[in-house]
Amino acid sequence: MEKVTSLNSPHIERVKALIGSRGKKNRELENAFVAEGIQTVREALTSKMAKHLMVERLYLTESGSSKLISDLGAEILDQYEVILVSDQVMNAMADSESPQGIIALCSTNTLKFEDLWRITPKRIAYFWQIQDPGNAGTVIRSADAAGFDAVLFSNESVDVFNPKTVRATVGSLWHIPVITEVEITQFIRQAAAHKVSVYALDGEGQENFDSKFVATTLDKPSAWVFGNEARGLPDLPSDVVRVSIPMKGFAESLNVASAAAIVLHSVGLSL
Repeated sequence: MEKVTSLNSPHIERVKALIGSRGKKNRELENAFVAEGIQTVREALTSKMAKHLMVERLYLTESGSSKLISDLGAEILDQYEVILVSDQVMNAMADSESPQGIIALCSTNTLKFEDLWRITPKRIAYFWQIQDPGNAGTVIRSADAAGFDAVLFSNESVDVFNPKTVRATVGSLWHIPVITEVEITQFIRQAAAHKVSVYALDGEGQENFDSKFVATTLDKPSAWVFGNEARGLPDLPSDVVRVSIPMKGFAESLNVASAAAIVLHSVGLSL
């Protein structure tokens, strides 16, 4: 296989266009995004959901190729277009500071909001205007670990295909349905129509999220709404139950990713 060694290669230009300052626009135009690193790409290649976020091409250094073959076997690479690149080319392409020699070019064929109800979800996590790429990736990973059925993001949230978000999911993007651009009032209305109770995390919520609440409340399908890192939540209908996480210390609030980890884990284990 011929190795790409030129730092003027159009392959570098293509990848950088998807992760650079105009990356979001280019990702939308091309319906493509970049996944990087052994663990993330391994999940992209082997997940049952890979058909939704399909790998279209692999860029590998010799060491990166060896890592994938060691993990998955040589036959896995026969199923994809593989382009071998030098370490210098990989460094020019990669978004991370310490590239592992593995980059996948993937399609953004995600599920739509109307597809959600076809899977009859029992546990849904919804995030309103979450802005930080690392937080977005972390909550996807937490929802996956907790056994949730789907993660939804509102309009004006960070692009889930931002390279930092993709990296922060550590492969969970390929384990759990992630649906974006879901307007909050539409979601709450549809949840009620499908008999899914909606709870919103609020520091001044009327209910305490404690073991008693979990044990007595969560035997039915539920959706959990988390607000913006700085502004919290918008006005919500009165039938949405506002819930607060009890805190013994002096902190006024929790980071959205920390709050989500606490809630999603407890809710997931309640099933």
